[in-house]
Amino acid sequence: MVRELPVRIVEDPSRGFTSLPRRAPVAPDLVLALDLLGDDRIQVRMYGSAVPVIGSEHRVVVHRRPGEIRGVAGRLRHLWKRELIDLQPLDGRGRPARGRAVLPYASQLDLTGEPAGELAAVLAELADQGAHLLFGLLLASEGREDVEQFREVLLSVLAGPPLRIRVDSELLLPWGMLALPRRNGEGGELSALFHRFLGYRHQIEQASPNYTRAPEGLWPPPRIPSVSLNHDTTIDPTGRTRAGDVAAALAKNTSFTERTTRAALLRALEDGTLDEQLMYFWCHGSFRSDDGQTSCLVVRLTDGGEIDAYTVAARPVSGDEPAAFRPLVLLNACYAGLSAGADLAYLGRALIERGARGVMGPQIEMPQVFAAEYALAFVTRYLEGHRTAGAIAHELARHFADEYGNPLGFAYGLHGGMDERLERG
Repeated sequence: MVRELPVRIVEDPSRGFTSLPRRAPVAPDLVLALDLLGDDRIQVRMYGSAVPVIGSEHRVVVHRRPGEIRGVAGRLRHLWKRELIDLQPLDGRGRPARGRAVLPYASQLDLTGEPAGELAAVLAELADQGAHLLFGLLLASEGREDVEQFREVLLSVLAGPPLRIRVDSELLLPWGMLALPRRNGEGGELSALFHRFLGYRHQIEQASPNYTRAPEGLWPPPRIPSVSLNHDTTIDPTGRTRAGDVAAALAKNTSFTERTTRAALLRALEDGTLDEQLMYFWCHGSFRSDDGQTSCLVVRLTDGGEIDAYTVAARPVSGDEPAAFRPLVLLNACYAGLSAGADLAYLGRALIERGARGVMGPQIEMPQVFAAEYALAFVTRYLEGHRTAGAIAHELARHFADEYGNPLGFAYGLHGGMDERLERG
């Protein structure tokens, strides 16, 4: 007897071949790959149209311990906080200088009224340290001709016109805070110092080698942008920052969802129908050590419940259909752009593995005043739907530096999502 067998389709093999992508992927101008070869060697590769010989791959193996590179990167992040954000000018008696704001580089957006020589000295130190991490430590030649040639090629590429750069590596570095070496006779003007930083010069995204994007066309974009605000309402209750303006911008002409508790966020992740194009987090971030060695990034909303990478990764999705989770996530929490001691504990990675198209966050303890201003500028531009996340991040890095003399835009890191753009159906 012939009978029809029950069939349940768990994937969508046909649509992926019969529907055209909404936009064709564009290869980065430069791809840097850092392959970890055990505990004491790193292979560095570069290729792309910006490399002098198109189609070729330049590679070199350096004898460096990844743990040492991570440690120096952590030191650089700490240096930005100590030398810039926490800088308190003092008078001759060691007291806060009269007429200067308390912590002037943390408490205000516009730094053009501060002494140019003071800021230039700080930027020169930060640029020198950022250049040392990349060229003086990771790619130190130590008399090796192959490393020296690799350095020269990379330096010539990075010193050229603005590029779209993707870094493929499990070794997460603050690329926007790295810099070109100081050239002989180079002046100490703020403009020249800003141009040394990679975050000023280029669009940069960090992506692990196993990063995969969700297929285009699987879920068509909505007519009205779908966004969410996930925040701690106890931050800035007096309205000292532009946080309220960010919330208003998110809610204007959008399908807007506000969440203030861990339970609400987990319900949304578990529901399987969370189809937002932009998720914005405004909250505190901190590190928690569970075993004395692994530091796990934790963020908290108003209720104070801990949300970490494992909170996201362990949340089951209800239903048989694939989840429509695909947002660009702006994780505006202190240290949200950092990797933890173990990559598996990295919250941004967990969100990307869940389906997020990219995660952006600060790589240092960001002052609230600047964080809110940056968020307002980013959200406003992204919701217009004309520019990609990478283009906006690069534009803002230059905008805050050129208009306000403020380098903190270099400290925002983009993990994936460089070419993501908000679309309407």
